[in-house]
Amino acid sequence: MKRTPSKPPAPDARDETLAAYRRHKMARSVHAFVRGNTDQFYEWLSDAEGRELPQGPPIWIAGDCHVGNLGPIGNIEGKINVQIRDLDQTVIGNPAHDLIRLGLSLATAARDSDLSGVVTTQMIEQLVAGYEDCFDESKEKGGSPRPEMIKVTVKEAASRSWKDLAKERIEDPTPHISVGEKFWPISKEEKKTIKKIFEKKNVFCHITPIGTKNEDTAAKVLDAAYWIKGCSSLGKLRYAVLLDIKNGKNGKTGRCLIDIKEAVKAVAPAYPDSRMPKGNAERVLEGARRLAPYLGDRMITGQILGRSVFIRELLPQDMKVRIKQLTQDEARKLARYLATIVGKAHARQMDIATQKLWKKELQHNRGKSLDAPYWLWSSIVELVANHEGSYLEHCRKYSHEKAVPLINHG
Repeated sequence: MKRTPSKPPAPDARDETLAAYRRHKMARSVHAFVRGNTDQFYEWLSDAEGRELPQGPPIWIAGDCHVGNLGPIGNIEGKINVQIRDLDQTVIGNPAHDLIRLGLSLATAARDSDLSGVVTTQMIEQLVAGYEDCFDESKEKGGSPRPEMIKVTVKEAASRSWKDLAKERIEDPTPHISVGEKFWPISKEEKKTIKKIFEKKNVFCHITPIGTKNEDTAAKVLDAAYWIKGCSSLGKLRYAVLLDIKNGKNGKTGRCLIDIKEAVKAVAPAYPDSRMPKGNAERVLEGARRLAPYLGDRMITGQILGRSVFIRELLPQDMKVRIKQLTQDEARKLARYLATIVGKAHARQMDIATQKLWKKELQHNRGKSLDAPYWLWSSIVELVANHEGSYLEHCRKYSHEKAVPLINHG
């Protein structure tokens, strides 16, 4: 899958190369294909004939609840917690959709780790057990122990500094973003608009620890670039902005890296008559505050080139869970633990009575051979087969398409 390196495209010629990047990343594995193909998941979901999914309570759901979208997040007070870290698809919808999406992601991760179908079955049972624990008054809410890989990731997150973040994200702690594999040049109009965003004096009391609760925090844009990041989001506006900031209250200074991301219409279905913000960035912000407050409480919205964006500082503690090769035991523990993260995010939006009704619904339709609802298991089996076939077809087309020159983006 190697492509010939080339120079970064001009700002008005990004689309073709970004589309090629996306096809390239999705051809790596079926797990990568699932992560980058939210549309196919909801296309399957919209074809509801013969499927009887439970209609859970109307709450904010992640909408794209795959393994890579969960991980450690820092808050403005310096604390760390594992939460949902990508809310592009968040809507007021059916919590069952998050469970199915997470189950599909775990099943494809197991496949990429060459784990047997028996282990995948056990993972889904652990997924349900961990999720249901969050709705049980007799148990500590979300009390599943952290698997070793999560402990290692959280420990690493806690020890990271600005220099670690800069080295990882922009490969340089100096006030410069190097144009190349990850970053492309931006137009004068883009740069002008970005600078205007950070001229507002009250921006930093919302998004940065240094500027918390101080509207006099001043900032200077040191550099900005178009950021080639993610998979399903490739093709949307995405910028990295390096700032020099000074807190007018206590005189603290420092640098921070800002992530600006375009918000577009969600493909995840919302419940009819749901009262959500009309703007896409405002929808993402509200969903983040409900599902992942460590993230949502340090986000704001804005406009760039007439398009809706949300803005946050990237903290050194913000990391994703990286799965390389799972053992059987790790797979089972990971499924249960991640389910508790999603379960806690759902449960805190429900009163006790609603929690009890939702748990009762989850316990219906189980057989002797599987400790999980049949609707969940059958959905995951169908989706795995659906995505496996689509993945192979994607790879066939990818291997024969005319090569689009790419920077070696990995």
